[in-house]
Amino acid sequence: MHTGSADPLSLQGVIPPTITVFDEDESVDYERTAAHARYVVDGGAHGVFPLGTNGEFPLLTGEERNGVVEAVVEGVEDVPVIAGVGAPSTYETVQHATHAESVGADGIVVVTPYYYPLDHDAALTHYQRVAEAVSLPIYVYHIPSKTGNSLSLDTLDALSGIENLAGVKDSSKDVPWLAQAIDSHPELTFLAGSDSLLFPGLEIGCSGMVSAVGNVFPELVVSLFESYDAGEEERARELQSDVYDVRDAIKYGSYMAGVKSALPHVGFDAGPLRSPLRTMDDESEQAMIADLDALSLL
Repeated sequence: MHTGSADPLSLQGVIPPTITVFDEDESVDYERTAAHARYVVDGGAHGVFPLGTNGEFPLLTGEERNGVVEAVVEGVEDVPVIAGVGAPSTYETVQHATHAESVGADGIVVVTPYYYPLDHDAALTHYQRVAEAVSLPIYVYHIPSKTGNSLSLDTLDALSGIENLAGVKDSSKDVPWLAQAIDSHPELTFLAGSDSLLFPGLEIGCSGMVSAVGNVFPELVVSLFESYDAGEEERARELQSDVYDVRDAIKYGSYMAGVKSALPHVGFDAGPLRSPLRTMDDESEQAMIADLDALSLL
């Protein structure tokens, strides 16, 4: 487990992809959005990542996205804020990136452009243009199941030559790809992007984890990381098993429903998801509660 030599933030530990809170009319509640980021930091998180998948960033307007970054940066001062700035176009990504830098984000996370297919040269040009626009450390967000665009190891080799490229948040769930990427690029920081691979990610050299479970139960995921960091690998493995159980529980119901449906049961009013996403129906929520109760987490 190591942070990359090219990463000025030396990111490590638990960095939850914090939520965007909506009021009942689906307008953004910036104050409670920042409060959720504060909630995970108070639970021990080592950083926060607003406007990831759990932040519902593709469903927000540009103005709303700017407001979320501003609110979280203002509300969290004691750990790094790495703001999601990715968009389908390079032009829009650069706009979000320069805004994030102007309001004090510590780093930016740039998801691979989505919808249109992306070849090697297009991916390289995209990240080069973003890097030229800001001086912040840049973390590639690799999630081909959602973007439709997978980065080859050869493309990552080329991207690693970009001066302020600091790391990769990998949600591909492709362990051989991730292991080879880590082996080839000790200068980069790698973050495991799936709750199914927190402990395995640490085993192959990730320095941290972007955990959706950490949005609800930050202490659980922080305990996993800290146990591993202290050399207590068996304890970390046991806690990964607990994370699997929580992950299964919050996967009842419709896509993305789990985190926001679970948060009220730990005392945080998360509001609805923005349509067309939706929170759990009553039957699914009761099943989730029963499972989380059985794990003594509520």
